[in-house]
Amino acid sequence: MKPCNKNRKLIAWLALDALDARQAQELRAHLENCAGCRGYMEEISSVTEKLATAETGSDIQATESFHRRVVDAVRATEGDSVWKTLVEQTRRAVLNWRLALPVAGAAVLLVLSLVVWHSSVPSPVQRDAQTTKTPSFEADLQPTVGNYEMVANRSLEKLDELVTEQGNRNSPPAPIYTAATRLGGNATD
Repeated sequence: MKPCNKNRKLIAWLALDALDARQAQELRAHLENCAGCRGYMEEISSVTEKLATAETGSDIQATESFHRRVVDAVRATEGDSVWKTLVEQTRRAVLNWRLALPVAGAAVLLVLSLVVWHSSVPSPVQRDAQTTKTPSFEADLQPTVGNYEMVANRSLEKLDELVTEQGNRNSPPAPIYTAATRLGGNATD
């Protein structure tokens, strides 16, 4: 009979006496009722007993080729650059979809929020253009001190052109007032 899948690791730990008292007591109660787990416990116990009684000799010597392979392997891992290690760890993380999917989603949200924010905030050039809208020089400006000052701040040449243009205009004839028209009389009377 086969042991229960959920108990295989626990049985191995019990054979090594690595379980706490509560877990060991629960597992021993299960072993009394389950023939598969009881048989597995007997097999694992016999293996651990054999390993415990086996003698290890201190006279074991490694060959020269073994030492060379170990040294070469250590040097190969030391020679890896930090960037190579970082790229390898990043590659592993990207391959892990549980990590890559949320990171990719967060990156997309960040980019979209930056695009929306950037499009809603006017640039300094747009802001200046909105706050300092000036009438074009071709438009008819009223001859006021404020308009002359605004044009002069932008360009003295434009001010000269504006003053010259307004001076060359044919202004409508202004009414001529005399004392007679003031009194309500006619000048021919």
